[in-house]
Amino acid sequence: MNIMEKKTNSLGFLKKPKDTKVVVAMSGGVDSSTVAGLMKKEGYDVTGITLKLYDDSKASKSKKQCCAGQDILDAKRVAQKLNINHKILYYQKKFREEVIESFIDSYASGETPIPCVTCNQTVKFRDLYSYAKDLNADTLVTGHYVNRIQNNGKAEMYRAFDISRDQSYFLFATTQEQLNFLRFPLGALNKKNTRNIATELNLNVADKPDSQDICFVPNGNYASVINKYRPESFMAGDIFDTKNNIIGKHDGIINFTIGQRKGIGISHDEPLYVVNIIAKENKVIVGKRSELMINKIFLKNVNILSNIENYKNNLFIKVRSTGRFIKAKIEIKQNKAEVKLEEEEAGISPGQACVFYSTNNIGDKVLGGGWITSTVNKYLSP
Repeated sequence: MNIMEKKTNSLGFLKKPKDTKVVVAMSGGVDSSTVAGLMKKEGYDVTGITLKLYDDSKASKSKKQCCAGQDILDAKRVAQKLNINHKILYYQKKFREEVIESFIDSYASGETPIPCVTCNQTVKFRDLYSYAKDLNADTLVTGHYVNRIQNNGKAEMYRAFDISRDQSYFLFATTQEQLNFLRFPLGALNKKNTRNIATELNLNVADKPDSQDICFVPNGNYASVINKYRPESFMAGDIFDTKNNIIGKHDGIINFTIGQRKGIGISHDEPLYVVNIIAKENKVIVGKRSELMINKIFLKNVNILSNIENYKNNLFIKVRSTGRFIKAKIEIKQNKAEVKLEEEEAGISPGQACVFYSTNNIGDKVLGGGWITSTVNKYLSP
């Protein structure tokens, strides 16, 4: 039998599963544990890798906190149950420098950061990818809900079939080289399917709740993290209206995000929203909802997975992980981009991600994306 007559295995390799070396990123949750179980069940040569990212000895003991010590213990137990190799990589220093410090810098400058994207971009896909390569693995497999489709020898990323679970927004910074190496077996499943498989495999995490908190932000209290690492950010200042009149006081810009309505503490005849934060001047600016409506955004550090020019008449963006598709025009110059929204969207903040999509008969294809640096509307200017 020549190579053209050989059948690929479920991961797309022209070899038997037992001859295919698979590294599974095991967070200790039900998704990654189920993926490890599926790979083992199908006969692959599986090694599970769990990353120790955060020193949680003084952190919240919430069972819904990602990357906590309990998760590492759960991952180890799953690996023992499946009888697969398991390794723990201690990446606390890398995580502190590249994720926590980046988050603090962004928040202290008036932005709204997304540390989970940064984590995927650095310690998970960059460093874990390199480690898997060092192990001579054929692929790195994760429990993300996203679809990877091979087209003419090149991997393409699509939204998961279950849109409510889709995680493609958080993976926009994945490089083409990484995407070619990665596999996402859960892209065609929903959460109920995943839990059913975990139950059938008799995994101890089958009913484990989903992670909700960011690992270094216990109980979702961002301000407490800034206070711990950068207490000087809690500098009192003035709140202005959009005509530059002082109408109130604040106790630190890190307590505010663009689009915020609650907690402003100013009585007004109509609802007020945070429309801008000027960190250098320690100013919070509030206005009406109409003054939040954005029609243009500017991006940096743009990552491209497919040539935008080929999709000019079928381009959409998302500016929030749970947000809607917005029709847009995109102009890219080097690693920067100008995005013109064909329908306005409220409360887009610097520090967030803008992800590009195009629809076709297969699904919603991820074309790339970038980080928002500034926006334009009736009040703001770049």
